[in-house]
Amino acid sequence: MSDKEVILTQDGLKRLEEELENLKSVRRREVAERIKTAIGYGDISENSEYEDAKNEQAFIEGRIITLEKMLRNARIINNDEIDTDTVSIGSTVTVKDLEYGDTTEYAIVGTAESDPLQNKISNESPVGKAILGKKKGAVVDVTVPAGVIQYKIIDIKK
Repeated sequence: MSDKEVILTQDGLKRLEEELENLKSVRRREVAERIKTAIGYGDISENSEYEDAKNEQAFIEGRIITLEKMLRNARIINNDEIDTDTVSIGSTVTVKDLEYGDTTEYAIVGTAESDPLQNKISNESPVGKAILGKKKGAVVDVTVPAGVIQYKIIDIKK
């Protein structure tokens, strides 16, 4: 990840800060203990426990660097910046699939916070891009691998 601006909501900022703190204060210590224990088993050249712990340590250190860079380049979206007239990052949007009649509620977030299983979609996702900047009542075409889906924006809230 380069020095690209990372757009975060207040909740997203809090989650990333908590993850960073946990990695630095808890996970680092746990892995150091695992390494110490594995070294106690003897010859580390053929010690799978040692290898696993070293790999986990490398992952944790990489994630810490990534999180620190993300937080350094973060732009926080405050609740008062969220417009309920048009879809923006931080908005919660209810859309209706015009073909099937299903309604879905999405929270529009930056890429660092996206979690499709929680209906938190990125502003850079196909649906996010299509509805960003649109008003309530607008009909948008979303190009997805399966074709084009038409959504009507039913509601926009903070």
